[in-house]
Amino acid sequence: MASTASELTWIKQVLKDLHIEIQKPMKMFCDNNSARHIASNPVFHERTKHIEVDCHYIREKVQAKEIETPYVKSEDQLADIFTKGLIPKIFEDIVSKLGLIDIYNPSLRGSVENKN
Repeated sequence: MASTASELTWIKQVLKDLHIEIQKPMKMFCDNNSARHIASNPVFHERTKHIEVDCHYIREKVQAKEIETPYVKSEDQLADIFTKGLIPKIFEDIVSKLGLIDIYNPSLRGSVENKN
């Protein structure tokens, strides 16, 4: 989450340099309720002692209303296609949701006639 938050902050700054202001908080969808809770809760618990600077960075961005961390169900998490090895059914579902096409699929090229 910290890496993604850092990238979002960088993109927002680039857009600002291009005179494009983003007023709303950026959304970083997360399928881990524990991570979302830790990011938004200013109180550390005994079980979160090991979390260091990354958590503080995320929490700072969430409390400053720069980033929101809405929940998304694991099966709807489109980022998994880029970060995990998926079974074919889930892979195909995400590919269709993203609108990706296989440019090497012959059925997408139209009919090819033999000109001999």
